[in-house]
Amino acid sequence: MMTAQDLLDVVALLRGAGAEVWLAGGWGVDALVGEQTRDHRDIDLLHREEQEPALLAALSAAGFAETLDRRPARFVYTHPSGREIDLHPLVFAPDGSALQQSLDPAEPFRYPAECFVTGTVAGTAVGCISAGQQALLHQGYEPTGRDRHDMARLRRVRGIVTPY
Repeated sequence: MMTAQDLLDVVALLRGAGAEVWLAGGWGVDALVGEQTRDHRDIDLLHREEQEPALLAALSAAGFAETLDRRPARFVYTHPSGREIDLHPLVFAPDGSALQQSLDPAEPFRYPAECFVTGTVAGTAVGCISAGQQALLHQGYEPTGRDRHDMARLRRVRGIVTPY
């Protein structure tokens, strides 16, 4: 499991290495609602592709190693303790929007500039993606119980329409 303190330690480590990151997935939802609402097995982190060498060097120095490669869309670094980070590289445009490659090069994930917001984890401000962007990313696949829980939290707390 990935605790709030584990998450904050990873974010601090990466910020210290000069890497800018944003939470997505379950921790991203919890950051938007301002409280931890369920257990998390990993952290989904979006990062600037050009900062990836510094980010990976910091993770490696902290004992993390790559355990899954689904590039260009994502890859996973895992610590011997079992903590897992699902990393998603972004290429930013001058207007602040970003693209994340998918396994289908013709269909990248698009992030408008305004979707990069701030949330809180255990009282600490963290970068995350907006509720609307979270809802967009939760489309096109069969949702898990965790996905349904997360979307229900966003509907209740943020008052947005979600795909389920």
